[in-house]
Amino acid sequence: MKPEIFAQNVLFWLGPVPITETMATSLATSIVVLTVARLLARAAIRRPTSRLAAAARLTFGFLDDLVVQSAGGASPNLEIFAGSLFFFIAGAALLGQLPGVSAPTSNLAATAALAALVFFAVPVAGIYERGAVKYFARYFRPNPILFPLHVISEVSRTLALALRLFGNMMSGHLVVAIIVALVGVLVPVPLMALDLLIGLLQAYIFTILASVYIGAAVRVGQEG
Repeated sequence: MKPEIFAQNVLFWLGPVPITETMATSLATSIVVLTVARLLARAAIRRPTSRLAAAARLTFGFLDDLVVQSAGGASPNLEIFAGSLFFFIAGAALLGQLPGVSAPTSNLAATAALAALVFFAVPVAGIYERGAVKYFARYFRPNPILFPLHVISEVSRTLALALRLFGNMMSGHLVVAIIVALVGVLVPVPLMALDLLIGLLQAYIFTILASVYIGAAVRVGQEG
């Protein structure tokens, strides 16, 4: 028997697995982002003088600058990861402007999943650069007694990432939805534009913070 508590958010069931609205919108956002990325990459390679190629160069330049400024150096792997985070969150903000559609990032489960990706990417990047022993040695510096505090710090900043993104995205969509219900569709258009701008800003902030955390793990490993 399907749990009734999920009934309003479940679109359909695949056996015992519920397919929720958030899962569907996340998949749709991912497909759109991957499609656009593929088109830009193909244009940059096959049609270097086209407008799409120019857009691709601007996009890659933006990601390169973002990673260099936040992580302290160029990193192709981090650019891919940071770009995936930014464009997924930005795409979710765009999707949330469609009538009757909620952005996946207005659901705490989705933002928690994004924050978890960052949480696991930090040690993966550190271990990849310097090895497991040198990376995990930093948790015991300058004194082994500080190990629990280092762990708590990483867990708490992961929670902060998830809650910050969730709170800002949900509140913006909620305000616009209430005003649309009260005064109609045309009046809140400026507010919808503001909501979209906030979504893009949150995508930028989330990506910057993720790059800072990963860059710090790599730099600490290099210093050791």
